[in-house]
Amino acid sequence: MPHYIALIHKDPESCYGVSFPDVPGVITAGDTIDEAMRNAADVLAFAAEDWSDLDGAAFPSPRTIDELRRDPAFRDDAADAVVAAVPFRVAAAAE
Repeated sequence: MPHYIALIHKDPESCYGVSFPDVPGVITAGDTIDEAMRNAADVLAFAAEDWSDLDGAAFPSPRTIDELRRDPAFRDDAADAVVAAVPFRVAAAAE
């Protein structure tokens, strides 16, 4: 099962926000880190359903953590984030 790297940010007085460096514009959140992680897997599958209709391109492929670490933008974004691997449920995305 492929995984996408997620960045989880938490500011005081806010929920946990999740973004995906390889899937621009796809974000989610949760009141707890566990809820945010569950929502992250769901939002990836949901985004993949209509990606080609909206964007005209295939759903982006995930980069490895090593590839991401070579990206200066990722290093900047990840500096104050929790980095997590979120499973991409291909079967759920195809339904």
